[in-house]
Amino acid sequence: MKKIALICGVSGQDGAYLAKLLLSKGYEVWGSSRDAQGGSFSNLTALGIKDKVRFVSMVPEDFRSVLVALRKSSPDEVYYLAGQSSVGLSFDQPAETIQSIAFGILNVLEACRMLDKSPRVYHAGSSECFGDTGGVAAHENTPFHPQSPYAVAKASAFWLVDNYREAYGLFACTGILFNHESLLRPTRFVTQKIISTAKRIYAGSNESLELGRLDISRDWGWAPEYVNAMWLMLQQDKAEDFVIATGQTNTLEKFVEVAFSELGLDYKQYIKQNVDFMRPTDLNVSLGDATKAKNLLGWEAKYKMDDVVRMMIDREAD
Repeated sequence: MKKIALICGVSGQDGAYLAKLLLSKGYEVWGSSRDAQGGSFSNLTALGIKDKVRFVSMVPEDFRSVLVALRKSSPDEVYYLAGQSSVGLSFDQPAETIQSIAFGILNVLEACRMLDKSPRVYHAGSSECFGDTGGVAAHENTPFHPQSPYAVAKASAFWLVDNYREAYGLFACTGILFNHESLLRPTRFVTQKIISTAKRIYAGSNESLELGRLDISRDWGWAPEYVNAMWLMLQQDKAEDFVIATGQTNTLEKFVEVAFSELGLDYKQYIKQNVDFMRPTDLNVSLGDATKAKNLLGWEAKYKMDDVVRMMIDREAD
């Protein structure tokens, strides 16, 4: 029989790519949104799959809403990708961030526990939970040291998943994903801001690229690859958590340099630092060790930062 998947947060970058992947594997795909009838789902439209996804309204912070959505879709697999997704915005909206992430996954887990058919649950964790590891690659046993409201929310959600797995035997796991990008990223994310600005300057704009710190380093991967890791986690015999990363880290300044050089531009002529874009706390270096994913899932990142930049400049949203 055809498997059924419910993607909570289907309108985002990861949700859209995951929907495309699952449809290609023959799944019946449901996607949740706070307003399924009024949502634009532009990312699904960009990938040409909007008419192939079934939609259901769901407010993650409302338990009844979650339970109704799960009963209506009756999924074999649930992917919880919903919640406020910006680290920077979490400093301005800490309560909303924690509620949408931690309360959201709690309601999903509790609802799944009550269903006659208990679905497998994937939770989208974050490398932000580790905080700054001093340049040492973080793995599944690296202690958490969250340094933003977003990271605190993701760390709390991680332990909720762990608790429900141990206490109730739910097949529930967390993918601790490091930064992953694509053309579907909204411009509030710095990588898309860099790419979009560089393209406009190349086309003749006389603007500058304003950024905060340039010395921070991140482990950047390609989003379509990372959603495949999500799916693989739910196909295992045992629910386990996995770090998903490229294993390489680069500074934000290097990301900018590569983006501008791809367009034949010298980034130093266009970049300006703006203190308004600096966060109260920020990680100096973020780097992941995905050895466990390679050994148990057979997953390994094919694309690294340079590839990601080029694809964001040259490719369509596929």
